[in-house]
Amino acid sequence: MLARLCLSTPPTLLQRRRRRRLQGLWIGLALLALVVLLSLVVGSRTVAPADVLQALRSYDRHNDLHLIVREMRIPRTLVAILAGLALGLAGAIMQAVTRNPLAEPGLLGINAGAALAVIGAAAAFGLSSMASYVWFAFIGAGLAGAVVFMLGRAHEATTNPVRLVLAGAGLSVLLASVTGVIVLNAPPDVFDQFRHWASGSLERAGFDAVLVLLITLPLGALATLAMVGNLNVLALGNDLGQALGASVRGTWLLACVAVMLLAGAATAGAGPIAFVGLVAPHLARLLVGPDYRWLLPYSALFAAVLLLAADVLGRVVGGNAEIAAGVISALLGGPFFIAVVRKYRLNTL
Repeated sequence: MLARLCLSTPPTLLQRRRRRRLQGLWIGLALLALVVLLSLVVGSRTVAPADVLQALRSYDRHNDLHLIVREMRIPRTLVAILAGLALGLAGAIMQAVTRNPLAEPGLLGINAGAALAVIGAAAAFGLSSMASYVWFAFIGAGLAGAVVFMLGRAHEATTNPVRLVLAGAGLSVLLASVTGVIVLNAPPDVFDQFRHWASGSLERAGFDAVLVLLITLPLGALATLAMVGNLNVLALGNDLGQALGASVRGTWLLACVAVMLLAGAATAGAGPIAFVGLVAPHLARLLVGPDYRWLLPYSALFAAVLLLAADVLGRVVGGNAEIAAGVISALLGGPFFIAVVRKYRLNTL
């Protein structure tokens, strides 16, 4: 009888844990739906929920409220959700492969590299559509990631987490300075087009950005899905992971491809946004623990909620003069970054 009880207890506990995690995802989706509603309603001009529903059901191009919802609010909301999903996945992947609690695309200069490549391509070649300059975002994100990983020695088993963050911070400042110089000396049309984008503003997000993100996000998610098992194993360390059959080199390669796609597309669509990819995985880890089979979807969902909420908050706080979502996320994520540093008691040795 005792043996039978011992055999039946673990599956029951696992089922309960799985049920709670699934319920958590449903609650997160409900929260996202609430923020989506606020995003469609709130702005410089408030649109009643009934008008939003009418604009979705029977669109009238001569109705200015319908135009606001269909041509401005919907693409803006979709870009925030898709870019948030991408940044959440990218942040969780980077924290996994580097085993660094401070790793995320914004802090490690990857977003800054993508932004510099986009601005440089727009100024040099006159590119204006996202479909044309997103390729430069991928290249910039990949090159910046490679440089900061080499400078911070992210591939070493005993790497200091602060070294990687300092390398990323230094590279971010350098790349942001070059980007600022290019923007200030660019032709007026380039300056006007990218000055809001460079601060992480979603005010001018359009359906072209939605389309690119819809194509890129599944590709990055597939690369992530292919290595999710290895992420759990490598969390124990490279040597033990190799002993258990995980391919360190293959996992790093897939991680670099996934982060390049996810961070590059998110930056091209929403601008260089920091801290979202840092905060979301830590919030997810508090709820589901270190299992990346659950940590990754939770991180993506939380990041989408955070970025969209930051965009809505920027409309409310700024009034007629909106505050960019990237600025709001930095204001909220800065204290969280300090809290993470204090929690893990990182040093600079």
